[in-house]
Amino acid sequence: MAAAISATLVFAARRRPLVCSLSSSSSKPNTRKLVLYSKPGCCLCDGLKEKVNAAFSLSSGSDSLNDVTLQVRDITTNPEWERAYQYEIPVLAKENLDGKEEVLPRLSPRLSAEIIQKKLLAAFS
Repeated sequence: MAAAISATLVFAARRRPLVCSLSSSSSKPNTRKLVLYSKPGCCLCDGLKEKVNAAFSLSSGSDSLNDVTLQVRDITTNPEWERAYQYEIPVLAKENLDGKEEVLPRLSPRLSAEIIQKKLLAAFS
């Protein structure tokens, strides 16, 4: 199997419709990063991604997630991620100022976008 270059999807949180683009691992200055560890065919992962995107679209004013980017990482493209998260996905982590990731508490799939927004705002404050 040829060496694969893994691409991650980055969803930028904006008041306008979300923009999906392929990005390298570097992020824009002055942005906060939220990482979703996922894999193809994971319905819980897809559901959480939709809810997080909905929470981003609710953001405005001082209670804003507008500077947060969501990076979706496919654990099947990296053996280290797969070992760490194969039985745990979906996993959300935030990137701290020092560049280290901090895994966030698991969010119930039944939570509303409003509650997820509040939990993400609290995690980044």
